Amino acid sequence: MNPETFAEKIFKAPAGAIVFARPDIILTHDNTSSIYKTFQKMGGNNVADPNQMLVVLDHNAPPADAKMATQYQEIRDIVSKQGIKKFYDSGKGICHQIISYHARPGMLIVGSDSHTSTAGAFNSFAAGIDRTESAGVWKRGETWFRVPESIKISLSGRLQENVSAKDLALWIIGMIGSDGANYMSIEYHGDGVKTLNISDRMTISNLASEMGAKNAVFPADEMLDKFYGEKTNGIWADDGARYFSEINIELDEIFPVVAAPHNVDNIKSISDAAGTIVHEGLIGTCTNGRIEDLRITAGVLKGKLVKDGFQLHVIPASGKIYQQAIEEGIVSVFIEAGAIVLTPSCGPCLGTGQGIPANGHTVISTANRNFPGRMGNKEAQIYLASPATVAHSSLTGVITDPRVIPGKEKFPYKISQSKTSEIKSGENRRLGNVWNYSDVDNLNTDQMFAGKHTYKILSTDPIAITPLLFEDFDPGFSNNVKKDDIILAGDNFGCGSSREHPSVGLSYIGIKAIIVKSVNRIFYRSSINQGLLLIVHREAVEAYSPYDQVNIDFSIGKITVGSSTFSFEPLPDKLRQIIEKKGLVNYMKTI
Repeated sequence: MNPETFAEKIFKAPAGAIVFARPDIILTHDNTSSIYKTFQKMGGNNVADPNQMLVVLDHNAPPADAKMATQYQEIRDIVSKQGIKKFYDSGKGICHQIISYHARPGMLIVGSDSHTSTAGAFNSFAAGIDRTESAGVWKRGETWFRVPESIKISLSGRLQENVSAKDLALWIIGMIGSDGANYMSIEYHGDGVKTLNISDRMTISNLASEMGAKNAVFPADEMLDKFYGEKTNGIWADDGARYFSEINIELDEIFPVVAAPHNVDNIKSISDAAGTIVHEGLIGTCTNGRIEDLRITAGVLKGKLVKDGFQLHVIPASGKIYQQAIEEGIVSVFIEAGAIVLTPSCGPCLGTGQGIPANGHTVISTANRNFPGRMGNKEAQIYLASPATVAHSSLTGVITDPRVIPGKEKFPYKISQSKTSEIKSGENRRLGNVWNYSDVDNLNTDQMFAGKHTYKILSTDPIAITPLLFEDFDPGFSNNVKKDDIILAGDNFGCGSSREHPSVGLSYIGIKAIIVKSVNRIFYRSSINQGLLLIVHREAVEAYSPYDQVNIDFSIGKITVGSSTFSFEPLPDKLRQIIEKKGLVNYMKTI
């Protein structure tokens, strides 16, 4: 038998195979009500297995308006009706922290959130899926997976003082790019892994989604045994397993970095960013809201005051962590320093809760995304950094090196920066029936459908979705798009969150096809699940010139761009059936 990667062992199939598998845990959050409506459209009545279900109310906790409060009550009613025991109500914590109570080595976990990868810290295979697919798993208890190829990242040495796992994760993103691990499984190997605690591993696994990865995973070792208080038996790759690529990192060479606006792979050394004026800080979220992060923050703030006029928001990742921070006197330190402690929730991270930045403000945050408008205001800018860097910066009002002796390093890698840009008013991107975004990379789900609308408008309501499509990116899109239009786009199309509103809206409009240079894996799945054809064909996109006719013959797999003709690989049979039936909802009704 050939040596296998972790992913190949989980799925019992080689990389590239399409398999159906039964997840141990299906995680949903505030989108549970929307998922339930889709489940009912599929003909669902009772979920296949209530024991698979984990439901957490966190993205809008506590709800700030009557509509959201009513939706929360709907979810409580669903949980009760379906006999779901693993339920965490508003204020209990962020779902990716709550998963730590349930994940175990060797589990297969899916969640209706792109940062489900966080659970890879527990030697689980954990991947994000969209709402429609979640509904399908509710009905059948299983879903399809393409077994990913794997990247092996070997760590050696130990991080220096005041250099954190967040710096390491951002470093890796800056090294390989925001789509450098697209559809890959990332395995962390080496003696350096033993120096990383579970909180560190959760931070690193969380940010795997910002590299485009399907999942990230750490071994079941002594550190995990200590976390569980017992010996664990995990799954791990064989020696000699075949990898797409292998990366070696010396941890003691890592120094503090930030991700500058407006892309997570726009990595700069702290010395390059130092002195940049910042107006607000956020410490928390599913990336860095654990007790270790709060202790680091308190160590910086103790006996000091946040700079006058600076707003520092601190959000513990769970109620348990909040309680522990109170018992340790950490919360008192925050309050005495002038910080604002908020209820455990996602809130300002995606722009749905308290802590939305003002126009023209620059935020330094421990969160995981810095797209334009990510925190609810496209007129703000976001830097991503470690808790120590955010805490020090809150005292000075400028980005500040967390080390006692500041360094003068330069980040050694340079990603060709994204060509994502705001479409100027009056700029015509629709030429004939083609929307030409071929010069735009990293066109993300926040730009296609702003996060501030995600829980006000359900993904089951395409009529309400379509007027808001691309509103913060190309304001003329929704008024001018027509049935059978074609969209051309650059690299890493659909990156960002797992929200399916864009694919739902585009499918409802009747977009004939989206042709891209490359695509984020969750958006690709979401497109298939909505019956929206998405073709990855770099040469076809690059061949396009303004006003070229673009035609697609699905039956023979042919794209015509002007006078050029290109072939594309037909979809596997089961996925083609989903497209032919106009989406997963209709497909699920027939099986």
